[in-house]
Amino acid sequence: MVFVPSQSNPPIIEARNLRKRFGSFTAVDDLSFRVEKGEFFGVLGPNGAGKTTAIRMIYGFSPLTSGSMRVFGLDIGRGWREVRSRLGVCQQENTLDPDLTVEQNLLVFAGYFSLPKVEAGRRTGELLEYFALEHKKQAKVEHLSGGMARRLMLARALINEPELIILDEPTTGLDPQSRHQVWDKLKELRSRGLTMLLTTHYMEEAAWLCDRLIIVDHGRVLVEGTPKDLIREHAGDSVAEVESPSEELRVFVRSQGLAHDDLGERIIIYNTLGPELEHRLRDEFCAQTCTFRPGSLEDVFLRLTGRGLRE
Repeated sequence: MVFVPSQSNPPIIEARNLRKRFGSFTAVDDLSFRVEKGEFFGVLGPNGAGKTTAIRMIYGFSPLTSGSMRVFGLDIGRGWREVRSRLGVCQQENTLDPDLTVEQNLLVFAGYFSLPKVEAGRRTGELLEYFALEHKKQAKVEHLSGGMARRLMLARALINEPELIILDEPTTGLDPQSRHQVWDKLKELRSRGLTMLLTTHYMEEAAWLCDRLIIVDHGRVLVEGTPKDLIREHAGDSVAEVESPSEELRVFVRSQGLAHDDLGERIIIYNTLGPELEHRLRDEFCAQTCTFRPGSLEDVFLRLTGRGLRE
């Protein structure tokens, strides 16, 4: 589905020139972005890029040093109580109460939003059924699998029927089956019109779920666009990986001005020129081991943020 921004509704999130400083350290530096109603929006970046700090500013947890943040058209500095009542947050860490059952975790959380008892019970039942947790409602959290615990975290974030849900690395540590179950539920919620903001280190997840995304590093936006457009622009339709590249290949790559990463024992060539380049690489330079594959969002991420470890 191609996301088309509404021409009549204001954006759900509008961040302008955000800055956040901790003493002499600038975590967020002139960051601007918009999230439209009904959009699945991604914020990607390496560790320490500033994305978590920016996310916390959305719901008023981390005050702005400068700039402006409006959520639901409300200034977060003055309207943070209403903003919090209208959004849900699924944090990366498991913050479920281990002393309560699955059902009680939802009922107690509903109380934070002052939901009437009958309404809280109805919402709890619906969410347990939706996330296939009804058979575990009397179980303690410690007896849940990782996938079940993440689904319960999502259910809890939806207890107040939010207009916006913030997903902070929602599938970290899950096996592929559990991850895809969560993806399917998120896609279904997106189809119902719920606005979602996602942070993740899984590039496949971002490419599959997001209508649009930004990549952030050193507190700034590097690029913004749809996953498909970013892949086409920065990685090309296909990528060639050559093991033990010859000096002739390196000379050819430089002389043609080809986008590439030279990693010493391996060279990665990003093909933005079409099938002719791939044919030439195969015919002239693939006496060595060559792998041809489609470009990916991971290629884009690594090209823009580098391959060095962030600690």
